[in-house]
Amino acid sequence: MGYYQEWNDRLNGDADPKAINEFMEQYYALETEAYDRILKAYPEPFSGTALELAEQLGFGSEMVVFTGFMDGIQSSLVTPVELEGLTDKTPIRLDIDFEKLLWNMHEAKADWLVELESWAGVLPEERRREIGKENRSSHIAVRDRPGRNDPCPCGSGKKYKNCCGKNG
Repeated sequence: MGYYQEWNDRLNGDADPKAINEFMEQYYALETEAYDRILKAYPEPFSGTALELAEQLGFGSEMVVFTGFMDGIQSSLVTPVELEGLTDKTPIRLDIDFEKLLWNMHEAKADWLVELESWAGVLPEERRREIGKENRSSHIAVRDRPGRNDPCPCGSGKKYKNCCGKNG
């Protein structure tokens, strides 16, 4: 069984909820450390075999957890990595689009990653705020409503104010 399959089995398996929570706590701690290392090393990209990268980023020999990290960062990479066939010797280059990474962290509601102090050396404070604001505003529901003098959307041919908008 490959690392990626094992990662998915651990997340979606029938394991004890307590075991899953412990596993996820371990994952979040290692993930936070890995992102901190990546941000502190900016602009230098990390590259090497999967096993070497796991060591460099603080995962040690926890290749299943490293694969989960790679699954999470995948959408922020300029060149995605094929996770299905990931082995210890798979060559990987983490060429990261940092603005997209921050956006994805906002999407995942991973505030502990968004608030890492090491972001200061990667993106200016103003740009980080803009990305957060853009992300929040992209989730606001906006409904187009006809103006009072527009034709009524019911198709009557009357003005909205004299038809369906009369009571509202």
